[in-house]
Amino acid sequence: MALSIWEALAVLAAGIGAGTINTIVGSGTLITFPVLLATGLPPITANVSNALGLVPGSISGAIGYRAELRGQGRRALVLGLTALIGGLGGAVLLLALPSEAFDTIVPVLIALALVLVLLQPRLAKAVQHRRESNGTTSRPYGGFVLLAGLLLASVYGGYFGAAQGVLYLSLMGLLLDEDLQRVNAVKNILGAVVNGIAACFFLFVAEFDWTAVLLIAVGSALGGQIGAKVGRRLPSTALRAVIVAVGVIAIVQLLLR
Repeated sequence: MALSIWEALAVLAAGIGAGTINTIVGSGTLITFPVLLATGLPPITANVSNALGLVPGSISGAIGYRAELRGQGRRALVLGLTALIGGLGGAVLLLALPSEAFDTIVPVLIALALVLVLLQPRLAKAVQHRRESNGTTSRPYGGFVLLAGLLLASVYGGYFGAAQGVLYLSLMGLLLDEDLQRVNAVKNILGAVVNGIAACFFLFVAEFDWTAVLLIAVGSALGGQIGAKVGRRLPSTALRAVIVAVGVIAIVQLLLR
C-alpha cells in the first residue's frame, strides 16, 4: 500500500528510534510495529516487514560496538548459530500459531529477565565464588543452560521479538564472566542473526511492504550508530537501569495490546 508523506516520515522516525534502542538494550519492535499497524498494514505484513527492516540496524549497532567484540569471535559464532536455529523456529511458529500462544507468557519472561538484570552483579559474584570453591572456571559459551536459554529466547525473537534483547542480556550477563558492555556487543550480533534468518524465511512465504522495509532499514541503520555512541558511554549501572526501564515499558505495552 502507498504511504502518505507523513506516514513515511513517521515510519522513518520509528526506524531511527528502534535502531537506537535496539543497540542499547532491545525492544525497538515496540516502536516500529505499532507505527506500521497505524499506517494500515495487516499485522503479519507489519511484523515481517519490521523484521527485515531492522536487520541493518542490528548490523550497524554491531559495527558501532566492534571494539567490545574483539576477542569474542568464536563466542559470537557459537551463540549466533544457536540464535539462528531458534530464530528460524520462531519464524515458522509465527505462521503456524495464533499470537495468543505467546501473549500470556512473554510479559512473565520479560519480568523474570528484569529481575535477573537487577540481581546480576550479586548473582554473578555468587557464581564466581562457587567456581572458585569448586576449582572450576567459567565456560566461554556459558554452558548448556545459556545455549538452551538463548535458543528459546531466539524462538521468541523470530516470532515477534519485542524485548528479546532484554532476555539476551539477562541470560548472558548472568552466565558469562564478562562486562555488560561486551555482553551487549554480542547481543547486537544475535539480534541481527535472528531478524535476518526470520526475514529470509518470510521472503518465501509472506508478503512484505517494501516501502516500509526500506524506511525502517534506513532509519534503523542510522539509529544503530546513534545507539552505539550513546550505549558505549553508559557505565554498567546506568546501562542496567536503562534495560530495566525499557523492559518495564515493554511489559506494559504487551499487557495493553
